[in-house]
Amino acid sequence: MAAMSLKDAMEVLGRVPLFAGCSRRELETVARAAKPVEHRTGSVVAREGDPGVGLFVIVDGTAEVTIGGRRKARLGPGDYFGEIALLDGGPRTATVTATSDLRMLGLTEWVFRGLMQQHPSIAIKTLEAMAGRLREATGAPTA
Repeated sequence: MAAMSLKDAMEVLGRVPLFAGCSRRELETVARAAKPVEHRTGSVVAREGDPGVGLFVIVDGTAEVTIGGRRKARLGPGDYFGEIALLDGGPRTATVTATSDLRMLGLTEWVFRGLMQQHPSIAIKTLEAMAGRLREATGAPTA
């Protein structure tokens, strides 16, 4: 895969709600830590129940999300998965399978933890975004 420019990586990551609150400098720091990842059509990118290794953002291509063998969603450019693994490294809650060749940016749990320790502002903004996403997903009251 041709190397993605830092500017392009920042643009892709900046569209992920998790990093939307980050400043340009913070986004650059995250983009420098992210690594390009490729998967061929039919590859299982993440398997339900397996340990999660981190966050993936789709740059090009499509994937299907299944839980218990039932299709739950289709993912495409700009979509992401694995954000919970950034915090706890726990098991994947769904299986993600490439339905075309995939180009992604990946951020592992251990790299992300290092970023949060070195840049507390990134940690705070990411946690705020994750809390909002969790409330939305669970329908939890905001009081």
